[in-house]
Amino acid sequence: MRTLPIMSDQITIRTASSEDMPCIRGLFEAGVHEGKIQINDSGADIENLEAGYFHDEGRSNFWVAESTQQVVGMIGVQCVGDEIAEIRRLRVHGDFRRRGIGTDLLNHALQFCRKRDYVKIVLEVRVERDPAIHLFEKAGFFLARSRESDGHKTLDFYVDLYTDPATRS
Repeated sequence: MRTLPIMSDQITIRTASSEDMPCIRGLFEAGVHEGKIQINDSGADIENLEAGYFHDEGRSNFWVAESTQQVVGMIGVQCVGDEIAEIRRLRVHGDFRRRGIGTDLLNHALQFCRKRDYVKIVLEVRVERDPAIHLFEKAGFFLARSRESDGHKTLDFYVDLYTDPATRS
């Protein structure tokens, strides 16, 4: 087993730019090839990040995790209602998994949601993505329901952020 010298504290999380698109597409396609996204997922939000994540006056966003000028992960938050956001596209490059990058990306997205006073965050994940499911549960997400479509089981998770606005950081 090969060990890479990159640790989570050497990762920079920043807003994605058009220059990141080849890497973002690569992370997206890696998920497709591993059978880890919905079959009916067109990837339209990936092909047009501006419309998917940067069109609503700062209520949505998309970030990449970067290590030595290489994109190694990504995550998005989309506003789906006045007080509801959806976490989307959490991916970490296979060579960089199990180093805390997914946790850092998720925490970054959750902090973004808190600062925008979202009270609920939702996400869906394929049942095969066991490490992601454990990450979401560890972050306080609860299983809302499971559903099956075309022979593929999906889990819907949520977390409520009901807190006193004065205590939000």
